[in-house]
Amino acid sequence: MKLLIVFSASLLMLVACGEGAAPVEPTVVEAFMADPEAVDRGEALFVGTCSGYCHSMTAEDTDALFLFDCEWKHGGSDQDIFNTVTTGVPNTRMVGFGSNFPQGDDDLWKIIAYLRTNQQSCS
Repeated sequence: MKLLIVFSASLLMLVACGEGAAPVEPTVVEAFMADPEAVDRGEALFVGTCSGYCHSMTAEDTDALFLFDCEWKHGGSDQDIFNTVTTGVPNTRMVGFGSNFPQGDDDLWKIIAYLRTNQQSCS
């Protein structure tokens, strides 16, 4: 699965950089998605932090959202997810983490890359 994503991201970048097209830089999440070590770190952080306390690895009926589907209650862009995790959600148990990951913001981007890499197909 991870190899397919890396291949797809590489192919997309090659097509985008075709003749006459300006080079397209990958986003930070796309770059981390293409790096298996970054995705593995994102998974370890998610398991140890997010799913260790609130978010399930499988779809279950709980008060914490399932993060591997296509339903993002607080915005589904990478930046929206980053902002939600950083600042939290008022009146919920989703606290803001700020930049309190061991490697700061990079770790949060790696968690988002892990989520994107393992996200269910969105149709």
